[in-house]
Amino acid sequence: MPGIDECLLEAMRLPGALGAGVVDWTSGLTLGTIGQSPNDDHEATAAETAELARMAAEHPAFRATAFGATAFGATDFGATAPAGSGESGDGSGDGNDGGLSVEDVIVTTRTGYHLLHFVETTFDSSVFLHLWLNRDEGNLALARLRLRDLAERLVL
Repeated sequence: MPGIDECLLEAMRLPGALGAGVVDWTSGLTLGTIGQSPNDDHEATAAETAELARMAAEHPAFRATAFGATAFGATDFGATAPAGSGESGDGSGDGNDGGLSVEDVIVTTRTGYHLLHFVETTFDSSVFLHLWLNRDEGNLALARLRLRDLAERLVL
């Protein structure tokens, strides 16, 4: 089971990887970084991506409903609070251990991809992996699968 440094090294082995980081989305602080940063400042990048991650994780449109359906009708198996239970299934720390409804946030630019993958942890699950890929060399589907695997094995 890899720690943060091993996880980041493995992420950088992906085709087109330019930079990667492990970020706490509640504080915007990095737990580790490697490679390049889009604005040449890993700390600033972490704070900026944490804002995006926090918005996705906390926005009502992306939360699971009481029946496990998201705002767009897709099933979210992580949130299974029964109707009328008072538990939202949104991972908001309200006593429901359904976790976050959001798994990934993907931002595409003309030259690259930014993939944010939320990491499930035994404590508060406020960590995500950020991978920056070169659009010409990167494979977004492969990166998403590998990042999910890394997040499952990551030891914090």
